[in-house]
Order: sequence, then structure tokens, then C-alpha cells
Amino acid sequence: MTNKLAVVYVIDDDPSMRAALEDLVGSIGLQVHAFASPQEFLDSKRPEAPSCLVLDVRLPGMSGLTFQKELARAGSELPIIFITGHGDIPMSVRAMKAGAIEFLTKPFHHQDLLDAIHAAIERDSETRRRTVLVAELRVRHAALTERERQIMKLVVSGRANKLIAAELNLSEMTVKVHRGQVMRKMKAASLPELVRMADRLDTSTPVA
Repeated sequence: MTNKLAVVYVIDDDPSMRAALEDLVGSIGLQVHAFASPQEFLDSKRPEAPSCLVLDVRLPGMSGLTFQKELARAGSELPIIFITGHGDIPMSVRAMKAGAIEFLTKPFHHQDLLDAIHAAIERDSETRRRTVLVAELRVRHAALTERERQIMKLVVSGRANKLIAAELNLSEMTVKVHRGQVMRKMKAASLPELVRMADRLDTSTPVA
């Protein structure tokens, strides 16, 4: 079920379309913030909540596809649903390849848009959960000593304690103690969980 605290942003230069979309999205209990242009959207204060953007392709000044590129360049992962009265296949392919959730041609079925909004908000919710988790893992990883980080790297690569001890010129008992500290500080209940944590750290911004 879609988070009722979620926000749907709408950018469309047609006032009647903005009003219709506000009514439609509001009818399922979601917050709606509508804007006439990308600049209005960028100038607004947006709450920290799962959200998505319903974006018209053809806008004065900057097209929706160009704005999609600008958001991606700025590091935004906000899911985008395109709507247009003048869509074509190459345009929709470009939008979808760039990560759009859906590309709907006006007039579209209301349920198609609502389904796309549910999918987009779920994606953003998952992205936010993943971001929080990685931030927590970075804090835990930063609390490790340099030696513990060395051993964690070797442990998750599959090396046994005996091999780690030989590689680092340590006793096997010392390796076991450090390994236990790594598991405790990282709050990993098992080796597979520690490996998953390391994978998340490796695919995120490098940690100190």
C-alpha cells in the first residue's frame, strides 16, 4: 500500500491539467504539489518523504526530457512519470532508458497513472531505505580500527582465519579476536550478512 505521507509533484504548464491531476491524486489520499515550470519546482521547499514527479514532456523554456537529464546530473533519484499530448515512440524510449517509470500519452486512463504513481513511490521508498542503511553502515565501518578493516576485507573475500593470519603476520587467535570485534561493531549476525554489508559499502560512496 502506498505511504499516505508520500508526495506527488506535478509539473505542467496547463492550469486545467494541474487542477485535474491534483484532484485525481488527492482522491487517493496523497499530498500533491503542482508547479507550472521546472524552475518553480526547483525553487520550492520539498518535504523529506517518499515522492515522485509527474512531468509533462512539452514545457516552455525547458522540455521535460531535458529536465530529467538535469535532475540526473544533480544526483536526484526522484522517480519520474512522463505525460504528454504529443508523444512518439523515440521520445518514450529516450525517457524510459533514462530511468522514467512510465510514459503516458494524453488522454490516459486514470488508473494507469495511479498505478505508475504507486510503483514510483514504492521505488523511492526503497531508495530512501537503502540510503539510510548505507549511512548507518558507513558509521559502523568508520568505528573499526585500521587492522579491523583489513581483516574485514579479507574475511568477506572468503579467506580463512589461518590464511589471514599468515598474510598479516599475526597469530590465528589474534585474527579471531579482531574478527569477533568486526562482527560486533558492524552488528553482523553471520558471515553472509557481513558480506552483504561489505557489498553495500562497495557500491556506495567510498568510506574513509
